[in-house]
Amino acid sequence: MQQVIATIGHMGHVLAAGRKRAGLTQAQAAAHLGISQSRISTLERDSGSLTLDQLLAMFGVYGLQLLVRDRPEPLVLEANEPSGADW
Repeated sequence: MQQVIATIGHMGHVLAAGRKRAGLTQAQAAAHLGISQSRISTLERDSGSLTLDQLLAMFGVYGLQLLVRDRPEPLVLEANEPSGADW
């Protein structure tokens, strides 16, 4: 499976697809990760609270890896878009 993740909302779909490709139910994945099935369900619906450590743990169980690469076209912010400097 190869996916480009452009939004946090897309991450949940990638997590669910990866889990299913690994042949795991939410309950089985939760048991491997030491968390509840409801937490798996929540992260697949809304992965906004997912930490990098949690993401990498889930990827490890699902047989996935994280690859970072340059975009084909660099992101250009318009003058009225936030730059992220106010994080």
